[in-house]
Amino acid sequence: MQQPASFYKIQLKSHKTTLSTLKKKLNLSSSVRLLLFIGIGVMVYFTFNTPKLAGVIAIAGIAFFLFLVTRHAKLKLQRDLTKALIAINTKELQALEGIYQNFPDGNQFYNPEHFYSQDIDLFGRGSFYQYANRTALESGAQVFADTLLANDIDHIPEKQEAIKELSNLPEWRQRFSAIASLVKTEIPAGDVVSWLDNYKPFTPKHIKTIARIFGILSVLICALYGFSIISGYWVFVIFGLGLFISARFMGKVSMLHNKASEVQTTFQQYAQLLFEIEEQEFLSSTLSRKRKKIISTDRSSSGILKKFSRYLDALDQRNNVLVAVFVNGFFLRDLIIASNIEQWIKTYGQDAEVWFETIAFFDGYNSLGNYAFNHPEHTYPEITDSKTTIHATEAVHPLLKATTAVPNDIAINRNEFFIITGANMAGKSTFLRTVALQIVMANAGLPVRATATTYTPIKLITSMRTTDSLTDDESYFFSELKRLKFIVDAIKEDEYFIILDEILKGTNSTDKATGSRKFVDKLVQGGATGIIATHDLSLCEASETLPEVTNYYFDAQIIDDELFFDYTFKKGICQNMNASFLLKKMEIVD
Repeated sequence: MQQPASFYKIQLKSHKTTLSTLKKKLNLSSSVRLLLFIGIGVMVYFTFNTPKLAGVIAIAGIAFFLFLVTRHAKLKLQRDLTKALIAINTKELQALEGIYQNFPDGNQFYNPEHFYSQDIDLFGRGSFYQYANRTALESGAQVFADTLLANDIDHIPEKQEAIKELSNLPEWRQRFSAIASLVKTEIPAGDVVSWLDNYKPFTPKHIKTIARIFGILSVLICALYGFSIISGYWVFVIFGLGLFISARFMGKVSMLHNKASEVQTTFQQYAQLLFEIEEQEFLSSTLSRKRKKIISTDRSSSGILKKFSRYLDALDQRNNVLVAVFVNGFFLRDLIIASNIEQWIKTYGQDAEVWFETIAFFDGYNSLGNYAFNHPEHTYPEITDSKTTIHATEAVHPLLKATTAVPNDIAINRNEFFIITGANMAGKSTFLRTVALQIVMANAGLPVRATATTYTPIKLITSMRTTDSLTDDESYFFSELKRLKFIVDAIKEDEYFIILDEILKGTNSTDKATGSRKFVDKLVQGGATGIIATHDLSLCEASETLPEVTNYYFDAQIIDDELFFDYTFKKGICQNMNASFLLKKMEIVD
C-alpha cells in the first residue's frame, strides 16, 4: 500500500517540474505574440499604399494572432491547474504533520439544535470537518457537511465501498479538486440553475437564418467592391444596416452578456469536471450510479456544457471593439450567439441541476476518499446486526497526536448504559467524543481510528455542551432541560446511542443528583443505549438496582505532589478527585 507522504512528495516534485516547463512556454508564447504584432504593423505600414494587400495582411495576421492568444490561454490554464496541484500536495503534507488550520472550518454549518454537531467538535477551528475537509466548491462543502450531519444508518457497506474506491484514486481526486478550485463563481450554483429555469428568450425565431443570409450578402458586397465592380457606398450601406439591426437588441444582449460574464467560468470548469467524471469508470454501486446520471449513449454531458461555455465565451468577446463594431455590422454576430445560448437553455437547461448535483457529490465525497487515503492504518467497521452496538479495540480520537494518544477498548451492547466517573482532565470528555465520532464516521462509511471495530448501526444523540441563550431569554438550566426533552422525544420515535456529559449542571448538587438518577432510570427503562459521564459518584448506585447499568472510570493519581493521568478506560468507580489539589497546586487557594 502506497504511503500518503511518499505519494504527495512524488506528486509535488513532478508538478513543480511541469510548472517550470510551462513557465518557459508561456514566456516564449508572449515573445512570439509581441513579435507578430510588431511584424503585422510593419508589413501593413510598408503596404499601406496597396490597401487590398494591406487588408489581406492585416486580416491574416490578426487571425494568426488570435490563434496564438487562444493557445496562450490554454497554457495559462495548464499553469494554473499545475499550481493548484502543487498547493494541494503541499497542504496534504502539512496536514499529515498536524497542520490543517488553513482548511475551511465549516462554521457556517454549526447548528446547536442538531442531534450532535454542537457537542463533538464537528465544526469550527480544530474540528473534524476542518481536519478532513478537502472540498473546492461551496456545493461540495455542503455535501460533505450533510454527510457528517445526516445521522443516516442505511447502506453503510455501499458507502464504505465508494470511499475505498475513491481512496485508491488519489491522482484522479487531486485533478478533480484542482479543476474545481479554479472555479471562480460570482453567484451560487443554485442561482445559476434558477436563472436557467426562469430564462425568458428575446431573439426573433428565425434570426439565425436572417443573420446567415445577411452575412453572405455582406461578403458578396465586400467581394464585389474588392474587384471594383461596385462602389464602396454599398459596403457602408450593408454595414450601417447591420449596426442598426444589432442596436435594436443591444440592451437585451447586454443584459444577457452581464449574466454570462458571471457564470462563464463556472460552466467552463464544470464542463471539465463533468468530463473527468465521464472518463473515469467506477466499480462501486454508489459512484457508478452517480456517474450514470450524466452519461448518455447519444451525447456527452461535458461536451454539451462545454458548447454552452463556448457560447458564453464568444458573447464575452463583444467587449472587443473590432467584434462589437465590424463583426456585428457585417454578420449580426451578437444576435447569432444570443440565439445559440437561448436554444441551448431551452434544450438542456433542465439538465444543469443534475449535472451540478453530481459534481457537488464527487467534490464532497473526495474529502471522504482523501481521509481514508491519508489514514491507511484506520479500519472500516465490520457492519453486523447483533446485540453488540459497538465493540472497538484500541479506539483513539482521530485528531489526537499518535505520540500522546492512549488507545482504549470499548464494548457496549444494545440497551446497556455506562456511567463514567473520573477526575478533572482524566479523559472522560475526550473518550465520549471518541465514541461519538466513531459512530458519526462509521455511519458516513469512513474508516475509524481503531485496530478493529464491530458495529451495529445506530443513530447518535448527545447533550454535552448546553449553553444559555440571551437572544431567547433562556437560562442555562432551561436550555439544558429543553435538550433533555429533545432527547426523550427523539428516542420515542427511533433508536439512538445517547451520550451525556454532566447533565443538570445548572442546579444545586442534591437536586442534580436526584434529577440525574431519575433521568438515567427513565432512559434505561426505555431500553436506551449509551454513556453518561459525571462527577457525581452517587449516580453510580444505579448499577445496584439496574442490571443494564455498568460503572467505568478514568483515574488520576497524586505522586510526590504531582498529578498523573493514565487516560485508561477502566471498570469500576473513580475514587480519586483532583479539584482541591489543583486549586492548591495553582495557588488559587491555600
